[in-house]
Amino acid sequence: MLELKDINIGYKNKLVQKGINLNIVSGQFIALAGNNGCGKSTFLKTICGVIPPLSGNIIINNKNYSEFTASELASQVSVVLTDKISGFNLTAFDVVASGRIPYLNSFGFLTEEDKLIIETGMSAIGISELSERLFDELSDGQKQKVLIAKAIAQQTPIILMDEPTAFLDYKSRVALFALLKQLAKEKGKTILISSHDIDILFKHVDKVIYFNESGYQFGEPEKLYDEVISK
Repeated sequence: MLELKDINIGYKNKLVQKGINLNIVSGQFIALAGNNGCGKSTFLKTICGVIPPLSGNIIINNKNYSEFTASELASQVSVVLTDKISGFNLTAFDVVASGRIPYLNSFGFLTEEDKLIIETGMSAIGISELSERLFDELSDGQKQKVLIAKAIAQQTPIILMDEPTAFLDYKSRVALFALLKQLAKEKGKTILISSHDIDILFKHVDKVIYFNESGYQFGEPEKLYDEVISK
């Protein structure tokens, strides 16, 4: 469960959104929609701890997120952001394997179970053949799929994704949304995703958080689309 209490988000000299109160239960697949600059990315970065909330409380499974260590938070929340990263001569397998870091033993070695989880995540995204390729040599679309596989391999109850389909073709976008819906329903994961592909995404999600200059709305995708977004 993810609970937000009177959250104000933004940066030192800029308030982006204020008074966010949400109670998101496990097993929900939720879309973030709205114009650029209205707070979608800031919202996701605040939840995962990249930037602190200006005020308010974030509760993850009945525990304030400020009480988590970095390792504990990494076992609760996985994230795919739009920030470009370097693979530092790591293979695609190595990058996906980094999602298992919160669970490694004191020796830092992958177990056979870890390796199976990594391989399963790569297979689910359709990138098993990229396993031994250097991450930095991959196309933008391939890199994006590797990072998505990493988030899946991290096996957290909460998954956050900021524009994960930006470099993917139509077929891959549809497949990803279907997979995320399946993970939410079958594994009970809470998944929040921002995307401009709302015509596709809204067919898969349970709820939508819509941000605009005057605030936010939380509701059913069909209702929000008809009453707010399409106008």
